[in-house]
Amino acid sequence: MIRKMSPGRLLVAGAIITVFAGTGVSSADVGKLAENCDGCHGKDGVSTEPGIPTIAGFSAIFTIDTMLSYQENGRPCAEAKYTSGPNKGTATDMCKVAAEISEGDIEALGDHYAAKKFVPAKQTFDADKAKLGEEIHSASCDKCHEEAGSSPDDDAGYLAGQWTPYLKLSFEQFVSGERPMPKKMKPKMDKLSQDDIDALLNYYASKQ
Repeated sequence: MIRKMSPGRLLVAGAIITVFAGTGVSSADVGKLAENCDGCHGKDGVSTEPGIPTIAGFSAIFTIDTMLSYQENGRPCAEAKYTSGPNKGTATDMCKVAAEISEGDIEALGDHYAAKKFVPAKQTFDADKAKLGEEIHSASCDKCHEEAGSSPDDDAGYLAGQWTPYLKLSFEQFVSGERPMPKKMKPKMDKLSQDDIDALLNYYASKQ
């Protein structure tokens, strides 16, 4: 069974594949595209910068949806500088980056990083807060973020092992309304206190 999902993507016997016909995207082109992403997100998408997320291991669907959201200015686009590569030191933001990439390229990048291994960040955490955070996650978050938020099958990015400063900013943006969230997520977020969020951050940081 083959069912069209979005331009260039097919569902074949339950598996999503990317069709590059007509897009001009080759494996070599994907490598060049990824070099630009790695300039901020680290080699193979594994970030060494606490404020920049690791994107290795994200599901292709999540990466594609994220990039399309940036193209539509649907997410905050704070300015940042490339930390390596030919553009090192140059300032940009994700909305600008996404605007310069075609849908075919975005899909190729989604598959590229989905094939990479997520590497948890080595960072400090409070064990007592992490224990409380585990309880909060189990009660409020696990339904959509299974395995402490480490399952790419959720199509929701990584929480477990992600950089705390990045996650902290994401929580702040969700709470303020600056970053939109799924409707089913908002009631859960509205019930979280700042202490709850801090506990969750420590829990995710503990997953190393």
